[in-house]
Amino acid sequence: MCGLLRRRVRQDGPMSADPREPIAEIGFFGPIIEQAIDGVVVIDGCNNVVLFNAAAERLWGMDRSDILGRNVRLLVPEHARKDHDRQIDHNRLGGNDRLVGSTVEVPIDRPNGTRAWGALSLSRTRIGETIYYAAFVKDVTEEVRRREELYLLSLVANETDQAVQITGRDKRIVYANRAFVDLFGYSRDELIGQLPAQLLNGRHTNLQSLTSLDNLSRGLRTDMMEFIAYHKDGREIWVSATVNPVLDAAGEVCNAVCVMSNITETRQIQALQQRVLEAVAREEELETVASLVCREVEAIAPGTICSILMVDREKRLRPLASPSLPAHYSEALDGMPVGPSVGSCGTAAWRGEPVVVEDIETDPLWAPYKELPLPIGLKACWSSPIKLKDGRVAGTFAFYYREKCGPTAWHERLVEACIHLCALAIERHEAKAHIARLAYFDTLTGLPNRSQLGQAIDQRIAEAQREPSSEIALLFLDLDGFKDVNDTLGHSAGDALLVEIGRRLTAQVRPGDIVSRLGGDEFVIVLGNCDSDQAAQVAERVLKALAVPVDVDGMGLSASGSIGISLYPSDSRDREELLKHADTAMYEAKNAGRGAFRFYSPGMNEQVHERLVMVGALKESLDAGHLQLHYQPQILGETGRLLGVEALARWHHPQFGQVPPSRFIALAEECGLIEAIGEWALCEACRQMAEWRAQGIAVRTVSVNLSPLHFRNSRLPAIVAAALEASGLPPEALTLEITEGVMMDRCEATLATVEAVAGLGVRLSLDDFGTGYSSLSSISTLPIAEIKLDQSFVRDLQSDKNARAVASAVIRIGQSLGLTVVAEGVETEPQRRFLQGLRCHAMQGYLFSPALAPKDLVSWLQRQDPGQAATEVAAVA
Repeated sequence: MCGLLRRRVRQDGPMSADPREPIAEIGFFGPIIEQAIDGVVVIDGCNNVVLFNAAAERLWGMDRSDILGRNVRLLVPEHARKDHDRQIDHNRLGGNDRLVGSTVEVPIDRPNGTRAWGALSLSRTRIGETIYYAAFVKDVTEEVRRREELYLLSLVANETDQAVQITGRDKRIVYANRAFVDLFGYSRDELIGQLPAQLLNGRHTNLQSLTSLDNLSRGLRTDMMEFIAYHKDGREIWVSATVNPVLDAAGEVCNAVCVMSNITETRQIQALQQRVLEAVAREEELETVASLVCREVEAIAPGTICSILMVDREKRLRPLASPSLPAHYSEALDGMPVGPSVGSCGTAAWRGEPVVVEDIETDPLWAPYKELPLPIGLKACWSSPIKLKDGRVAGTFAFYYREKCGPTAWHERLVEACIHLCALAIERHEAKAHIARLAYFDTLTGLPNRSQLGQAIDQRIAEAQREPSSEIALLFLDLDGFKDVNDTLGHSAGDALLVEIGRRLTAQVRPGDIVSRLGGDEFVIVLGNCDSDQAAQVAERVLKALAVPVDVDGMGLSASGSIGISLYPSDSRDREELLKHADTAMYEAKNAGRGAFRFYSPGMNEQVHERLVMVGALKESLDAGHLQLHYQPQILGETGRLLGVEALARWHHPQFGQVPPSRFIALAEECGLIEAIGEWALCEACRQMAEWRAQGIAVRTVSVNLSPLHFRNSRLPAIVAAALEASGLPPEALTLEITEGVMMDRCEATLATVEAVAGLGVRLSLDDFGTGYSSLSSISTLPIAEIKLDQSFVRDLQSDKNARAVASAVIRIGQSLGLTVVAEGVETEPQRRFLQGLRCHAMQGYLFSPALAPKDLVSWLQRQDPGQAATEVAAVA
């Protein structure tokens, strides 16, 4: 068509001078050009458009009325206009037009902002002096878009890190991207036409997985699998593959696209984690687990040398595992303190963050220590802290390198996994050790407990059996009066005392001996290869060590203990019997006056049996109401008249007869019956007082002894109030005697109980004043109405000037504070006269009367002054 156009133009003469008029003879071809599929644009010698058909209008999105007669630059994208102008100028100057006779793709920017593409073919003709260009432009926008899409897809396929292979209908490879080539080491020429199952197969390959790659073309599903494939050089590569079938127009599988990821590193880490976790689950020793981590890492990360260090409680490095480092290197690190400039590991532990040193020789962190790694070829070190869940740095994990370098991304992944595994192993180790401590060691003192003690005794017995002449001594220690410390000063003071006792006991034995705490205030010492004389020497040292005062909260406490000793094999060859015999001997030492030791003898078992029987009998008597109260008169010093009575418990048993109070009260304290006895005495004394008053036998007041345990019981005020209400006794007729230990109790609850009891109107009397820890500040600040001068001072008034001085001081203190002073244990007339001379308010003792049964007290009153009872009744009324 273009040729015909050019020929007709030449035959019929020049074109019209009006650019908007069609070229001469164009009318003949006009309908053809107008209906052409491709756009046609003709420009004249002035670069003005003289023809612009309908297809061109559609392609450019512009009306021809806006184009004809205007410069063709209007159709050229703005960014390409400079190049277009240079090409036009070049052509006008006679240069070769490279576009004529060829087809090029050109962009077309439409007024609506969209871009189209056209395949442009250019023809040139001369008419006279004028050169005309006819451009035939085919719309190739969709083709360009598809080509660009294919290009982008090829970029995705070829530039991705994922290996891509495509197989055809025959299951053979028709395409492999660059990543596939790099992953397996084959060139594209070597890959094309191969069956994947044959190409990637090896000794450990799962053939079923590779067969799935080949057979997938028979199905329509997407498949995912993991398997071991092999590099061209024979290396194993773990692969994760996703295979998708591609269907043709008929719905038949024509291709299969397989995308593969190299998961070798992930699989190696998973294998490492599995092996380590299995070792932890088997409860392997921490050192074994740490060595396993190092060996596994060095196997999958060639060129690295691993080291794991622990950080102890004193912030010092302790080698745990470094199988590839010389022994002398680890030994040099042992005990090194962490710090801000202590190599890589010490600094990482100090900072709590990784430390990378790429050149040990020049890095200042290694300046003081570089003579250790450099001679053995270690040039770089990267250390990371091992942190536990609580944030504590428990150790470090380090990579050493024989080249000056830092960690790779693969090494970073490895270390991240390893520090978590190490933290898990350490936490499991510490938890196991903690459980062992709970199972075998006393949590308060850190000494072996009963379970550990049993194993230790069995071990010593086994050792002694191999040496027939060898002996073992068991020392059973029970602290004297420890319960009073807890009751008066509180359990925190008692705990502090126990910790110090444990330390002192440990200091008195040899390194191979065992000191154990059974519980409470009981300790057992096991002395291996020890005869009776040596055991006695140890017992004496222990008692002397206990006698040294212990500073607890600023107060000096003196402790004493009773020790029972049993010997292997003379006393028994059985562990339990040895402990039982030592316990029996301890009670014998306690009964002998405490602060002493006794060796076991067979006769002691009878005494222990008797004690157990007496405990049962005491409980039975208390439940059956067989205990009694006797009442000892308290006499006014000036008039000799009755002040009141003190209620004292008495126990007469059908089998044991009259049991002394010193014996059964101590027994009640040991077996936990003392509170029950105290409550019974309180209720019985109130009942008896009410009965006397109902009979017209008036006694002003009754005193009842209570133990420190009562005042640690917040229910005591309610118990006292109930006893008074049940008997109808006024509170001022009741006096409760408390020990000095209660006065020194710093527990707020105990002091509140004392105040609450006094608030009922009940009088409080401080018993045995001068023998304990009382201070004047306690007496002056607490609601005490009476103090009792202990009988130990009264007994020695005639023979001991110090006793006379103490008695005088106590009486004067009471007088100055407005307190009643009652002297106990008055047995002689000189004692009475001395106390009268000091104007002691009241006295009690055998000089006046022993403790009497209720009916005997009435008789005693009548004998002393027949009119006194009536007088007392009148006074009370």
